[in-house]
Parts: sequence; structure tokens; C-alpha cells
Amino acid sequence: MQVGAQDKVYSTTDGKISFVSEAPLETITASSKKMEGLVDAEALTFGFSVAIRTFEGFNNGLQRQHFYENYMETDKYPAATFSGKIIEHIDLTKAGTYSVRAKGQLNIHGHVKERIIKVELVSTGKEVKISTLFYVPLADHQIEVPRIVNQKIAQDIEVSIQATLQLTGRP
Repeated sequence: MQVGAQDKVYSTTDGKISFVSEAPLETITASSKKMEGLVDAEALTFGFSVAIRTFEGFNNGLQRQHFYENYMETDKYPAATFSGKIIEHIDLTKAGTYSVRAKGQLNIHGHVKERIIKVELVSTGKEVKISTLFYVPLADHQIEVPRIVNQKIAQDIEVSIQATLQLTGRP
């Protein structure tokens, strides 16, 4: 991500990202508190990343292992990323609540899909709280589910993100 020359960069190393797979025979939930991200308030650009192996939860250890190895193939694709630009012109250095659209490249499982995601931002000027909920179709990222477990894994995964980014100046 390119960052502007101004000292208006917000960052986090402990954002929370969670997902829910609600299928007819099983509900699977997992989360990570290790999402990293930057927002350049001047250029209105952003970049977020989470290491797949930081997800915890699941219903059991075997399910977690299958998620890492069979579905997400973490040896080949260790992270998921989303980077791009905030569509609306806002001033995050001024306190306020902003409903914006983040347009960018969502890279999961090595497959990139352009997405526009609605995000709520609450700024105090020194920190920005981010909150969003969106769905990721497995087919968009070529994540294949074997027929035998088709009723246990949803085709559209609910993803939620909450993070507090601190004003850090230049990265």
C-alpha cells in the first residue's frame, strides 16, 4: 500500500476478524485477534492482512486442521488480504461517525476478487474504530468443499471485523 507524505496514518496489529459458516447440519465459528492494518487518512487508502493460522475456535481440532490444510491450503496461501481505497471523501482526523464503502482487492486462498464492502468508521481524531459485516462466497476464491461435507459447510461465509486503529504518523 502506498502511503501519503502526511502524518495521518492509522494502524492496528490486533484487529478482530471472525467468520461463521451456517450450514444445514453444522455451524462453524472461528476468529483471529491478530489482523493487521493501515489506513492513510490523507489518500484514503487501506491495507489489511490476517495470517490464516491465527484463526482459533472451530468445533474440534480436526475441523481446524481441515480448515488450515484442505480448504485454505495455508502452506500455499498463508494470509488473506484486503487493500484498496475508501470511496467517500471523509476526514478521519475530525471526530465523527462515517458510513463508507471500501473498494479493493480481496485476496483469499490466492484468488483475488474486487469487492465493495460497507464499513462503519468512528473517529476521535486520534483513533478510528472499524466495524463491518459481509459475506464471502467460497466459489469466488475457488475454495472447494467435498460432497461428503457439503451439508456441513456453508457456500457463503459471514465475516465480521472490529478493529481500533491508532494514529501513528508515518509507517
